[in-house]
Amino acid sequence: MSSPNFIDYVKFHARSGAGGAGCLHFHREKFIPQGGPDGGDGGHGGSVILKGNSQLWTLLHLKFRKHIRAEHGEGGQGQDRTGSDGKDEIIEVPLGTVARNAETNQIVCEITDDGQEFVLAPGGRGGKGNTFFKSSTNQAPQHAQPGEPAIEGWFILELKLLGDVGLVGFPNAGKSTLLSVVSAAKPKIADYAFTTLTPNLGVVSYRENQSFVMADIPGIIEGASEGKGLGIRFLRHIERNSLLLFMVPADSPNIKDEYDVLLNELKQYNPELLDKKRLLAVSKSDMLDDELKTAIKKELPKGVEAVFISALTNQGIVELKDLIWKSLH
Repeated sequence: MSSPNFIDYVKFHARSGAGGAGCLHFHREKFIPQGGPDGGDGGHGGSVILKGNSQLWTLLHLKFRKHIRAEHGEGGQGQDRTGSDGKDEIIEVPLGTVARNAETNQIVCEITDDGQEFVLAPGGRGGKGNTFFKSSTNQAPQHAQPGEPAIEGWFILELKLLGDVGLVGFPNAGKSTLLSVVSAAKPKIADYAFTTLTPNLGVVSYRENQSFVMADIPGIIEGASEGKGLGIRFLRHIERNSLLLFMVPADSPNIKDEYDVLLNELKQYNPELLDKKRLLAVSKSDMLDDELKTAIKKELPKGVEAVFISALTNQGIVELKDLIWKSLH
């Protein structure tokens, strides 16, 4: 999945439907001059509802919907006729969507399952007609309830991709190349920084018809957590990954230092990211001989399993898949 139309952030105004007013009415018919109350209840207003859809990968369909309105409930009528309920407005969103209140920035809900629903703005209840208030002591009630008002507000939807493995690295570390080799994804690949401008998802086949999902996150640079470069726009996608695969090219001046910089950016953005399982892949290793690999191994960061890979020659790819599968399970 990669597209210039990949949208992972939208802001819109949602308003539910107001409840219909209850009816104040008395039965009138020939030969029944003083019929009792027969005012019907008002219909309930429609709600604005978020619903998870596993077939969606982007919020593009909401990009130009700045105002989302549910229908109002209709008022009650005589002869105990209840007003029609307003139609709900159902907003389908990709799995991994987080809804926030735009004014307080508080998380309202997270949609992670297909078919999961959350009422973002509940519709107002319909008012009771005067029939409801009839009693033995009040045979002719002269009042009916108004419907409840609509609820409205500004909301923000953010998409955090759901992937088993998130690729973390500087621009041009070989993340997109790896994804293109191990899956059917076809990300844009070129020998310059920031080739990847949108996240890519690929399903990686494993032994015995098993698979896992790998997410190629656009490159992070030092200072990304402070808003530099492109990384800050995509750091939130890393939050959803079960495993983080750090990628540092073999021709890096200092693999450990580069790994530490990446780790620090994640820490500055969200310290909880350091609790995730981590692996290290030294990419572009086809340029290394055994002697160089032995020397580099001594300088690799401690506490993280590492593997030398080359997407060009498929070196270490099977070993990497085995290591990922073992870590995920």
